[in-house]
Amino acid sequence: MKTLLSRKRSVNPTRSLLAIGVVAALLSISILTAGARAQAPNPAGANASRYGVAVVDISYIFKKHERFRAAMDSMKKEMETIEAQLKADREKIAQSEQQRNTFNVGTAEHKRLDEEVARMMAEFNLKMGRLRKDFLEREAKVYYQTYLEVVDAVNSYAKRQNIGLVLRFNGEPVDPNRREDVLREINKPVVVQDQIDITPDVLTLLNRDQAVRPAQPGSQLPPR
Repeated sequence: MKTLLSRKRSVNPTRSLLAIGVVAALLSISILTAGARAQAPNPAGANASRYGVAVVDISYIFKKHERFRAAMDSMKKEMETIEAQLKADREKIAQSEQQRNTFNVGTAEHKRLDEEVARMMAEFNLKMGRLRKDFLEREAKVYYQTYLEVVDAVNSYAKRQNIGLVLRFNGEPVDPNRREDVLREINKPVVVQDQIDITPDVLTLLNRDQAVRPAQPGSQLPPR
C-alpha cells in the first residue's frame, strides 16, 4: 500500500499534461491526414481558382459518367430485345413469301398470299419506324438530361472555387494519321491551358452517389 501511494505521489503533473498534449497533437495530425487523403487535390486543376478560369472535357465526362453509362447499357439491352423481335417478324414474312412462291403467278392462292405478304411488310415497316423513333427520342432525352446534370455540377463547383469562366475543351490524344483528329485539334477553342482542368473534380461530383440513385433510360434524373 505504501508503495502504491508513494508511486501516485511521484507522478509529475507537468509530464502528464505534456503527454496529453502530445496525444492530442498526434490525433489532430491523424485527422488532418485522413481528410487530405479523402479530398486529394486535383493537380490538373491546381490553378483554376487562382486564375478564375477553368476548362472541362465534356466528352470525357460522358464516357466516365456512371449513371449515363448504366442508362446506355440498359437501352442497348432493350434494343437487342427489339431487334430479336423484328428478326422474328422478318422470318415470318420470309416464310410467307416462300409459301407464296410455291404457287403459280396468277392463281388465286398466289394472289391471296401475295396480298398477305404485302400487308405484313407494311405492318413491319410501320412497327420498325415507330420503335426506332421512340428509341432515338428516349436516347436523346437521356443525353440531354445528363448534359444538364453535368452543367449543374460544373456550375456548383465553379461557384465554390470562385471560378468565373469555364470553357469546354477536348483532352483526348490526337492521332496525326486520322483526318478527323487533326481537324478537331486545329479547330479546338482552347489552345493552351495551364493546370486549370477541373474535369476530374466534376466527374467525382457526378459519380459520388451513383449507388443511391441510378439513372433509368428515358426517365427524369433526380435533382442534385
